[in-house]
Order: sequence, then C-alpha cells, then structure tokens
Amino acid sequence: MKIRYNKTMIQVRKSEDRGYANHGWLKTHHSFSFADYYDSNFMGFRDLRVINEDFIESGMGFGTHGHRDMEIITYVLEGILQHKDSMGNTAHIHPDEVQHMSAGTGVQHSEFNPREDMSVHLLQIWILPEKEGVKPGYGQKSFKSALNERSFVLVASKTGVSDSISINQDVNVYVGKSKKDETIHFKTQVGRGVWVQVVRGDLKINGTALKTGDGAAVESEPELNIAASAGAEFLLFDLP
Repeated sequence: MKIRYNKTMIQVRKSEDRGYANHGWLKTHHSFSFADYYDSNFMGFRDLRVINEDFIESGMGFGTHGHRDMEIITYVLEGILQHKDSMGNTAHIHPDEVQHMSAGTGVQHSEFNPREDMSVHLLQIWILPEKEGVKPGYGQKSFKSALNERSFVLVASKTGVSDSISINQDVNVYVGKSKKDETIHFKTQVGRGVWVQVVRGDLKINGTALKTGDGAAVESEPELNIAASAGAEFLLFDLP
C-alpha cells in the first residue's frame, strides 16, 4: 500500500518531533512509526516506510535478525558499520558509501560497530518493494569520487542509471553535499512526490527552512529550489 499525505506542497517533519529511543548501546530517532513508536500521522511517505537515524556504541550492534519483502538502504555518516548476511556477504560500510539489501523472500543479517574508539552514526532506510517474493540481493558502492566532483548525486534507482545502485522499486535516491552556499534545482515529475531528509546543516526548499534532522514531504511542486548552506548534507527521495 502506498502511504500518502493529504496535504499538498511542503510539510515539515521537525527533528525534535521524531520518535526517539535510548537503549544504552543504541540511540535512535524515527522519522516514521517504527517498533514501539507509533504516530498515525507519520506511517511513511508513499513507498518510503522507514528513516531511522542510529548511533551505535563501540563494539555493539544488531545481532542476526531477519527481513523480507523490503528494500533496505544504509548510509553511514560517521564511523564504520560491519555487515554480515545469509547470502554470504561480509562488508564494512564507510561514509560516502551506500549499501542496499533487497530482502525479498527472506534474508538474515547482522550489523555491528567494529570501532573501539567511536560510535557509528548512520541512516537506515526501508522502501516498500515494487514486487514481493523476489530473490534476495545485495549491492554496495562508494560515491566519494562523485560527491567530490558534484554536489548532487544519484545513488540508487530502479534501473541503476548513471552508475547508481539498482533497487526493486521505482524510487530515485540522491545525496546532496554542498561545498559552499549554493542552490540545487530539482524538477519533479507529475504525480510523483519527494521526501528530503537533512543530515547536516541548513536548507531552504522553495523558501521553507529545514535544519539538521528535519525532513519534508513535498507534493505538487513542479520544481524544488534547494538553497543549501556550506557543509549541508541531505538525502532526497523521488517517489512514485
């Protein structure tokens, strides 16, 4: 089921209004309802179901657990995340890398902070798949070089266009990292919606101000003018 907001234009999800849980080894913020946090007004946006901002302490992590029929994207902001799964993949995820796991018919995996000197800070994103029951899959790629060259980079898409990671849904995921005060122009397609999640710094979307941790649902805006402060970082989801 595609989850939509009734309002049009831009609806801000403030950082301080997100769900929050402190498990000692894990501190996590939920943009949408997740686990014990429930808000009927924030069950997701279109096919975007979860955005969790996690801080995992040194030597700690999620033990082996299962997922199915979900497209899972991990984006590390600081530190390193170690991943192992039942498909035989073992990897370390670093900043400026994107990891994608298509859970499909079912996969088991674990996530662990191997560093002894710092926590790992990451976003974990769940997207509803276009089709259920597919064969599980895995992808991981560094976009460091592309982000050094450009301020706005496509990192995931259905077809894997422009060297992005291919996912099982018609969603385009972009990373924006501004090196100076600048404005990024993004044209939307009729009938599609956009979610912007601010990772660091300050943005204005068509004049609407966002700060670190804020998100925004955008509907019925033909073009987004994203005015980003120097050092700002954000993710943009273009959704059917």
